[in-house]
Amino acid sequence: MVGEEPELPYDKPPLSKQYLNKSMGSGDLLLLSREEAERESIDLRLGVPASALEPEERIVVLADGSRIDYENCVLATGASARPSPWEARSGVYLLRTRRDSDALSEALLPGRRVAVVGGGFIGAEVASAAVAKGCDVVVIDPLQTPLARVVGEELGRRLVGLHARHGVRTLFGVGVAQLSGSEGNLNITLADGAELAADVAVVGIGAVCNDAWLAGSGVPLDDGVVCDEFCRVEGLSSVYASGDLARWFHRRHQELIRVEHWTNAVEQAACVARSIASGTPVAYEPVEYVWSDQYDVRIQVVGRPAQGPRSETIGDTSSVPERMAVLYATEGGELTGAVTLNWPRALVECRRLVASGANLEAAVHRLSSLRLPPLEAAAH
Repeated sequence: MVGEEPELPYDKPPLSKQYLNKSMGSGDLLLLSREEAERESIDLRLGVPASALEPEERIVVLADGSRIDYENCVLATGASARPSPWEARSGVYLLRTRRDSDALSEALLPGRRVAVVGGGFIGAEVASAAVAKGCDVVVIDPLQTPLARVVGEELGRRLVGLHARHGVRTLFGVGVAQLSGSEGNLNITLADGAELAADVAVVGIGAVCNDAWLAGSGVPLDDGVVCDEFCRVEGLSSVYASGDLARWFHRRHQELIRVEHWTNAVEQAACVARSIASGTPVAYEPVEYVWSDQYDVRIQVVGRPAQGPRSETIGDTSSVPERMAVLYATEGGELTGAVTLNWPRALVECRRLVASGANLEAAVHRLSSLRLPPLEAAAH
């Protein structure tokens, strides 16, 4: 196992959630200890990234010149946070690694003015953690409803309201033109000419595939590593890809897709492992799933909600926090996805319903029969 980071393998979703606000320690992140690696005969090569792949010779070249031969190779170099396009001297943070999270956590001091650039899941989670640490937070995004592209316009507007409910300002529908200065004295100029000051800025504007090291290797690259339905790299039967790096052919959707979510990385890796261990390729056809913890709400997304023009809401939309599910379907009634807020049992049902190709009427009937959780336990 080759990895660029010197740390032992660790879990990344908590970096913008529990680990950032320090309700979780570094030991809780660990996925594989050295003792476990030794017991399973896993040779860890950490702190030295792969620099080239030579598929004809079946060799991976490392940055220190080491050459590792293989029978099967799994490319799982993931993605990196898209870098800030602005030139502030200091005080601008990205969030992708444990070191990023540690540095940002130390900067989120009570009373500091924090500007979060990007209103997607990562930006909203950072805003949630920052306000919990006593910071004065503003979230900026060029879209009026940042999460609408994931959950649709109506629910997206409801989620925007979470910020206001917790004392976080939002400047949506306007982008950042310039970000200058240094930590404690940052100057932000918006596209409409307005200016604001901040002590700290967090930039969450997407991710970039870590595939530059594969240039010239013969591996097809197009918004990630192009793979078949078995996650095998096109034209290379002994090379697979998984996680954020993989762009594979999803047979149910009949298109190449790439998914930047934890659940996909875990399930795709398991599918690739089964294919290699059994010698029989296993097609990867998941129902997409992602979750986000924001303030007092756990948002869980299944399938492709934004592709369903029809929607039905079930649950309690008036409670604080909300406990509800929104089902999305085609005009013909085929379920395309669902979003639940603080309703984990509904989430399990929704994932099963989407996977089975259920129609909207049957899904509404099933969810309407479920009992809502007690309010005090809703967000757990």
